[in-house]
Amino acid sequence: MGVPPGDLSFLESVNAFVDEAAQFTRIPKPLLETIKTCKSVLALRFPIEVGNRLYIVEAFRAHHSYHRLPVKGGIRYSEHVTFDEVQALAAQMTYKCAIMDIPFGGAKGGVRVNPRKLTEGQLEAVTRRYTFELVRKGFIGPSLDVPAPDMGTNEQIMAWILDTYLTLRQDDPHGYAVVTGKPIELSGIRGRREATGLGVMVALREAVQYKQDMKAVGLTPGLGGKRIVIQGFGNVGYHAALYLAQEGARIIAIVEYDGTIYNPNGLDIPRLKEWWDEHRKVEGFPDGEFIPSREKGLELECDILIPAAIEEQITAANAARIRARIVAEAANGPTTFQGNKILRERGILVLPDVFLNAGGVTVSYFEWLKNLARVRFGRIEKRFEEWSNLRILKRIEDITGLKTPQKLVQELIEGPSEESLVRSALEEFMVTAYRQIRETKKRNPRLPDLRTAAYVLALKKIARVYQYMGIFP
Repeated sequence: MGVPPGDLSFLESVNAFVDEAAQFTRIPKPLLETIKTCKSVLALRFPIEVGNRLYIVEAFRAHHSYHRLPVKGGIRYSEHVTFDEVQALAAQMTYKCAIMDIPFGGAKGGVRVNPRKLTEGQLEAVTRRYTFELVRKGFIGPSLDVPAPDMGTNEQIMAWILDTYLTLRQDDPHGYAVVTGKPIELSGIRGRREATGLGVMVALREAVQYKQDMKAVGLTPGLGGKRIVIQGFGNVGYHAALYLAQEGARIIAIVEYDGTIYNPNGLDIPRLKEWWDEHRKVEGFPDGEFIPSREKGLELECDILIPAAIEEQITAANAARIRARIVAEAANGPTTFQGNKILRERGILVLPDVFLNAGGVTVSYFEWLKNLARVRFGRIEKRFEEWSNLRILKRIEDITGLKTPQKLVQELIEGPSEESLVRSALEEFMVTAYRQIRETKKRNPRLPDLRTAAYVLALKKIARVYQYMGIFP
């Protein structure tokens, strides 16, 4: 979509949001500048053979903050990756981890390729060379920098990164913790793939339960019956749609690169996913009206708009035409600084990206912990808990003289699986973070919106780390 003249770029918007929030803190200016500054950016150029031609690939890795280690952030494969973009994404990751109380600094990587135009062999070659360069330059390691999937990358690419690192660092006892978002068979964690979309649902469910907040935007509490438009039907958009529909919301439109599929009665998300997997487009899906425009899809009347694709989608040029009561930012940087001001002036509640899409990094944190411990969550205590629960149930049966049906016995005594532990922990992290953001805004009525409150919360947490370390008084 692009940024209109006079609006700010992605990196400029992130820094402007930080500066706006800093006005509501007492953080000294030198410390604020230290927090804002990206500490290291690696820019690479290496050759890759495509067909009979040799191409030079550009790639980046940005370390935004070393206040906590390791740094953490995804790797993006896209023709549009830029030097400034990876810095903006790395900065957001720093603030996101602080908000979520995850002990990481922020990082981000990007490789300027279109993965759809490369064969699997070419993708593997690009990935292994990129990883080799990161190792050689000291930009990757379980206690230094732990990448993860992002746009254009997946479990397979993480597996290639892992294998390359283990080949070069055979003496690292924690080598499997060098990257997250791995296949389960390579010490990945159950629940990572759907984590960001699930986190979006959990956060929205929490946000819409407050009567006072919903009254301010003209909505009733709860997700039931809410009309939702989602931009992007990739991993995040699909899982957000699936879980929100299960909670009773109506997904009335999905906006994709080829246009918008619309059904005011609600789309059948599993069926749309089958269509998407086969056709890779929303046009032609039989249970909805196709609108050949992405822009009009964003501007449909709805209760909740979820941009879950790329940055800079709501700008000064179109923010006045957004007809949602709530904008829930599942993508990174979907709203520019000027676009956010317009939404704020119009009384639209924005759930900011710096919090809302943190489900991915949260479950990545769990995977990192699992790899360091070298044991699956729930593996050690599962049987013990089942035996304990069974003894309690038997004691109750002895006292009451009643017999519990066998099917119910299994449900009552079953110990926690890794997936159930991950999901419950993710919900705890998301709900706790939202309540902290909401409480921050509630304590200071001068804060203009939840985004500012989120950045205030992040800045204060990061500043305290620096001060306790003695770097700033």
